[in-house]
Amino acid sequence: MSKGVLVDVTRCIGCKACQTACKQWNDMPSSIPEFDNNLGHPAKTNGYTWTTVYHRVVEKDNQDVIRTTKFQCMHCLDPGCVSACFSRAFQRDPKTGAAVYHPHLCVGCRYCMLACPFNVPKYQWDKVFPLVSKCQFCFDPKGKYDRVGHGQAPACVSTCPTQALMFGEREEMLQEAWNRINSNPNYIKHVYGEKEAGGTAWMYISDVPFEELGLRADVTERPIPQYSHEFLKYTPPVIVAWGGLLSAMYFYTKRRKDVAAEKDKGFKA
Repeated sequence: MSKGVLVDVTRCIGCKACQTACKQWNDMPSSIPEFDNNLGHPAKTNGYTWTTVYHRVVEKDNQDVIRTTKFQCMHCLDPGCVSACFSRAFQRDPKTGAAVYHPHLCVGCRYCMLACPFNVPKYQWDKVFPLVSKCQFCFDPKGKYDRVGHGQAPACVSTCPTQALMFGEREEMLQEAWNRINSNPNYIKHVYGEKEAGGTAWMYISDVPFEELGLRADVTERPIPQYSHEFLKYTPPVIVAWGGLLSAMYFYTKRRKDVAAEKDKGFKA
């Protein structure tokens, strides 16, 4: 059983304490605020900001209301980033459910960025030797940033003043989500993350449609690696066949040269 976080959008007040806690705990640098219509800074996660809070004006019951939502890595149960990373720089810890990035194994191919259905991994474009960057779920085995590995909640969860974030076993968080939904008709009857991309550690409940909060509504319920596995399963036979074809061409060409050389010797004699 892996860990999970339940995000209750109705309880979020947009204070960004989670965003600040993430930066402080992980020693991430701050930057000069540049706000846009989203009223958030930065508007999206980047190489130095692993979690951010969106502010949205949405319509509910014929009134404009503000809803705020935290975004970060969803930590998929079957992560596309892990499947796409041939150097094993991305690995999923089965106990915590964290999809963890190991920079010392990264070769900079950035396939992880293409494989993520939530567009989470970012790149430190401004660095001479850039790395991929994303939320680690506060899981850092044998490192100084580890919280979940020591039985603690992620820094963002611990600092939330309204309990909009709840940490625990994923199955328990999922049950808690449905308990709240079934006891309050104000909620939309959908737990975002229960099935998206095959299921994620981070799950959301809300009283407004998730797509209006900025969450992707077109994410498949099928785990992303299943798509790549279907394609990659043909790779070994293709490699073998291609190798055989090249070998046959080599021996055919060599034989023609040998025959031509023998004929040249005959003419000279």
